[in-house]
Amino acid sequence: MQSDADQNEPRLVVETGLAARVAAAIEPALGTLGFRLVRVKVTGRDGGTLQVMAERPDGTFTIDDCEAVSRALSPILDVEDPIQGAYRLEVSSPGIDRPLARRSDIERAKGHEAKIETAMMIEGRKRFRGIIEGIENDAVKLTSTEGKADALLPLSEIADAKLMLTDALIEEALRRDKKASEETQAADETSAPKPRKHPAKRRA
Repeated sequence: MQSDADQNEPRLVVETGLAARVAAAIEPALGTLGFRLVRVKVTGRDGGTLQVMAERPDGTFTIDDCEAVSRALSPILDVEDPIQGAYRLEVSSPGIDRPLARRSDIERAKGHEAKIETAMMIEGRKRFRGIIEGIENDAVKLTSTEGKADALLPLSEIADAKLMLTDALIEEALRRDKKASEETQAADETSAPKPRKHPAKRRA
């Protein structure tokens, strides 16, 4: 079970400009429904697209969740009207190679490869790629996969962070999905009503 702290955990990476106005308009409603905002992106694709990534605090986001969020956000966006002109609302889960928007995202990504961009120059650069080793003193410890020096990146300076789609990441996702499926199946079997046995009738 997730705590209120998990539900209300702030994002390290936030939007700017138009996307920030959209995020401010929809984030309270997502919280009321039990979801967390991951990212908002406004693009000119298909004549205008508003992309909203969301999830539950445990990282899950089903098709039913997607439909519920779409239904809840549409009237809010109609009233707030943060985007001029026509656009298409696209609600989705973060996916396997997800953005790392919160501290907990980074902690769960330990051992996997990520690309991180910082707001300020650190050791002469802003873009880093490597294996997340963990968080030390509010900084991400990153072992470089580019042949460069390892880095310690302050959480407060992270401007963007995203997991890389690797074989190890895919294998972990498959194991997690299999385990969840087995747990669901076991729960269904436990809760299913057992057939009643009737005593056999004896012929006279």
